[in-house]
Amino acid sequence: MVNNMKDNDKTLLIMAAGMGSRYGGLKQIEPVGPNGEFMIDYSIYDAIMAGFKKVICIIKEENLEVFEETVGARIKEHIPVEYVFQKMEDLPQGYSVPEGRVKPWGTAHAILAAKDLINGKFVVINADDFYGRDAYFVVSKFLDELDDKNSTNYGLVGYKVKNTLTENGGVKRGVCEEDNGYLKKLTESIVEEQDGVITATPLDGSSSFTVASETRVSMNMFGFTPEIFNYIEKTFPEFLESHKETIEKCEFLIPDVLEDAVRKNKATVTMLRTNAMWQGVTYKEDKEIVVKAIRKLIDEKEYPENLWN
Repeated sequence: MVNNMKDNDKTLLIMAAGMGSRYGGLKQIEPVGPNGEFMIDYSIYDAIMAGFKKVICIIKEENLEVFEETVGARIKEHIPVEYVFQKMEDLPQGYSVPEGRVKPWGTAHAILAAKDLINGKFVVINADDFYGRDAYFVVSKFLDELDDKNSTNYGLVGYKVKNTLTENGGVKRGVCEEDNGYLKKLTESIVEEQDGVITATPLDGSSSFTVASETRVSMNMFGFTPEIFNYIEKTFPEFLESHKETIEKCEFLIPDVLEDAVRKNKATVTMLRTNAMWQGVTYKEDKEIVVKAIRKLIDEKEYPENLWN
């Protein structure tokens, strides 16, 4: 793989292959703007403002037409866009899809699907999260300042947990522990606020713990060099071997891959701080809140009334 670290033509890699099980539909293309714009439209707009030069959407093959006719049709005059498919059968040699498996293999597997389309620095985001423009400028600056000697130093955009919650239920967040500006530990958890107390319940089944409102959490917004592909490829077979008992439902997640790399001293992850407010549609009841928030940003001239015209 060519790794041209001096090339500042950064790519925005959007993970849009998830099933949206809690929301109950294809929430990546749920209109939230006044002219039918999706959350992903605002992400791409902000990324262009922050200097990104290409967009790649990771999707299911059966959703290609709907993405091309909506997102693709709107943005193709403003930034090049490509699509890549996350397929369950894309597995290391010697492995096959187990009977009963219906979900994709997770976010690390999704990122690996884009390997052949990326040879420079890139940022990964979820399609169904509104990250706020400041986050794109923060991670863009980090990548621009990264040189060849730091190809295994990645960036994690950390949000104040209080800026990432919904009143409609628990949300999945990676609770971060830092050491001198670097990620030390990332605990994937369901986080919820009740009666002014924020509680994180780890997905690994360990005990719940309270979280201070200023604690930084991961929203799956990462800055990478192409070196991450090598580590994902190396560790995917190890993951499959160690999850034989749960092979029908286990997920190969990028936060777990990053924490593994940090623990084994194979990478460092710089904590990037943003004060941006997250918006997202985790539950159907969240949509009205997001629509109002975007309307407010339009009224404040953060975005034009019609995003792409």
